[in-house]
Parts: sequence; C-alpha cells; structure tokens
Amino acid sequence: MAPILQVKNLQYIYSMGTPFQHTALEDVSFQLERGEFVGIIGHTGSGKSTMIQHLNGLLRPTAGQVLLDGQDIWSDKKLTRQSRFRVGLVFQYPEYQLFEETVYKDISFGPKNMGLDDKEIDRRVRQAAEFVGLTQKQLEVSPFDLSGGQKRRVAIAGVIAMEPEVLILDEPTAGLDPEGREEILANIQTYRQAKNATIMMVSHSMSDVARLTDRLLVMNKSHLAMDGTPGQVFARAKELVEMGLSIPDVTKVFLRLQEMGVDVPAVYTIDQAVAALKQLKGRV
Repeated sequence: MAPILQVKNLQYIYSMGTPFQHTALEDVSFQLERGEFVGIIGHTGSGKSTMIQHLNGLLRPTAGQVLLDGQDIWSDKKLTRQSRFRVGLVFQYPEYQLFEETVYKDISFGPKNMGLDDKEIDRRVRQAAEFVGLTQKQLEVSPFDLSGGQKRRVAIAGVIAMEPEVLILDEPTAGLDPEGREEILANIQTYRQAKNATIMMVSHSMSDVARLTDRLLVMNKSHLAMDGTPGQVFARAKELVEMGLSIPDVTKVFLRLQEMGVDVPAVYTIDQAVAALKQLKGRV
C-alpha cells in the first residue's frame, strides 16, 4: 500500500531575499504509512514546527513537494483545501484558539467549513467529544468555563471532528500535570485505533515518544538527522546528546551500567528495563 503522506526534498526559507533570510528546512525527505505513530524530536529551532506546517498546506515549500496519496498538495487549489481537512494540525497550546459561545459550537467549526449537513456535523461533534473524554453536558457550556486540561481536549476535539486521516500534534501535553498528560495521550491513541489514523507528534518528552511511537524523526539544524524506530534512534544516544537533546532517564541509567562493566542491553522504556534486570538477576 502506498504511503499516505510523502515529503520529498523539502526546503523552506524565511524572509527570502532580505537581510533576515533564514533557511528553516533543507532537503527533508520522509514518508508516513497509514496507521503509523511517528514522533518528531529536535532541539529548539531545529525546524520541527516549520516542517509540520507544510504537511497540510499552511506553508508552501520554497522547494520540494508534499504528496498526499501521491498527489502534490500544491498542484491544484482543491487539493490544497482538501489537505487541510485530511491532515489535521493541532498547534501547541491550542486552547488559546477557542472562541465560540459553547463547546459544541467550537468543535463544530471545522465540520461546518467542510460543508457537511447538520446531522453529520452533530455525529462528528459528539463522537469527537467522546474520543477526548468530554461529556455530553459539557458540550453546552462555554469553553472558557472549563479547566485548562478540558480546554485542551475541546481544541483537540475540534480537529478530530474533521476526521483527519493524518493527525499532527505539536507538544499536545505541554503544561499539563502528569494525570492530564496521560489522559490526552490515551485520547490520541483511542482516535488512532478507531480510525486507523496516522499520528505524528512533536514532543520534548523522550519517555513519551519512546513508549508510544513506531518511528522517530530527529530534526537537527534544519535537516532530518535520523529516521528509525525508537530503539534505533536511542541506540545513538551520544549523538542525540551532542545535538542538545535528552534521552530517556532509564536509557541514561543503563548506559551508566554498561560503562561500569555490567552486561545489560541498551533500553529506552521501563518495561524493557524490568525485563533486562530480570535476565541479569537470573544470570547472577
């Protein structure tokens, strides 16, 4: 099966032709498969946010292509518009973009712009609310009367209600407490499983991307530096640190054990660490 999304030799230059010209992306290429969960990590200013804004046509490439189902999203105005519904983008702190009188109206904004009838809009709004853990009663209140975590859910539901085939989230758990973070991540997984959606998540939490994603893309100085499974990427821990990135705490512990001469593998999740320690105990 062909990939749902392909990025080919993507380049983007801010303020081109001015004294403030800056290359944010240079020759970035990758593809996303249907149903895949892909994480994006990289230091601040590495090009992560600029890159994801190309995937549904919010930014137009200086050079290169973004292909959705094999078609260049900039080859036709209709394709560009369709890409903004098929590829949903949730910005960092999306709750600041809420504006409607009720939660229901806020979530329905996207489906209305798609030109759907009232019955289909209602179905999508209620299903999206369910995906993110909002009650039917909360749909009738003002979003500004909700807690910060609940506002975040409303904002994510507003994108989910368009039923995107690719859902992209920029730091979706930023600023939330541990319980709120886990709930949001669980909501994202629920949507992925229900719709076989492709998920792409920008995150600074190495532990989250290590345990949740199928693949990791590592951005460094406007380039795609790594593309592989979490195991493949975190096995290059020293390179990541040199890029100014952290690695999961459990990985740090096991690297230190290796330096001390203890025969343990490289791990990047707690479950892997537990299994490795049980094997080590069995050999002692």
